[in-house]
Amino acid sequence: MTEPDRRPRPRAFRLDGDTVVPPKKEQQAEEAARPSAAQVIEPEVDVFANRLLGAEGTPESDEQAVEEAQISGLLRRFILSWGGLFWSALSGLASLAVTLWLTNLIEGLFLHSAILGSVGLVLALAFGAAALALFAGEIRTMMRQNKIARLHIALAAARTADDAQAAREKILELCKIYDDRPETGQARARIIEYTRQIIDGRDLIDLAERNLVLPLDELARREIANASKRVSVVTTISPRALIDLIFVAGQAIALMRRIAEIYGGRPGLLGFFKLARSVGAHLAITGGLAIGDSLLQQLVGHGIAARLSARLGEGVLNGLLTARVGLSAMAVCRPMPFCAVKQPGVAEVAPFLFGDKKA
Repeated sequence: MTEPDRRPRPRAFRLDGDTVVPPKKEQQAEEAARPSAAQVIEPEVDVFANRLLGAEGTPESDEQAVEEAQISGLLRRFILSWGGLFWSALSGLASLAVTLWLTNLIEGLFLHSAILGSVGLVLALAFGAAALALFAGEIRTMMRQNKIARLHIALAAARTADDAQAAREKILELCKIYDDRPETGQARARIIEYTRQIIDGRDLIDLAERNLVLPLDELARREIANASKRVSVVTTISPRALIDLIFVAGQAIALMRRIAEIYGGRPGLLGFFKLARSVGAHLAITGGLAIGDSLLQQLVGHGIAARLSARLGEGVLNGLLTARVGLSAMAVCRPMPFCAVKQPGVAEVAPFLFGDKKA
């Protein structure tokens, strides 16, 4: 191209005061040449679709079910309820009755002999000291369970809001819970180092879940699988239904206590009642006591209903229910929600109940 061809051609403009208005053709060409970024259409969130998906078991709905179960059990205050007032009054009356009985007993021993009275007084003091120690232990374990449940809710809120400051504070609290667990020392040191770096709150919580909580999940899943195997075998070979009932109830109680211990909140007697209430509430909210269509399809797909006897089928059913109780205890006792790690199901923790020989 020669130099004259590069020269701009003469053009005509219309003057509108101090503004130069280009011709219509050039104005249309300029508008067509503009980048398409000015016409970006932002996607709209379908609230109704998200609500429908949440009702079908999304992580948001699962976390909401866990928090409702924790509030109804682990975070419930007995003193502020009629049930709490009833048990408090009953415990007080029982304590007064025991104290009066001990007083009369020691006075009677002193009437017979000073030595017997002294021995009885020492034993009564030992009994009182042991009762106070047990009561203090119950209060301590309940406070620890309460702390873990509140930490679970706080970490879920921090991850949803992507709050880095709140995530760092709560993760440090999470590490303090496992200070007395030597097997978590390396993971805790790694997580504390992560909190000193510039990392988003959501990513920091995911790192803590993968490094610290995931090994605890594996222990809990192993306990659930072992309990399901024991229940299935004993129910199948047991000659009496009463033995089945006692064994299944005992395994469920032991499984809930063991899972709570794995996550750092082994309950006492009163704490176990609160834990059982939370597990029952979670089962009721999620419909865990009923076998869903997917489980029935797997059972029928493996031909269990056609091949196995009634006793073996009953053993499989009890094993499924035991696994479901363990999964509810796992969700309630876990110090943080399932975010970076998928929440396990019955078919994952107890695949042997569906004919899978890998477990």
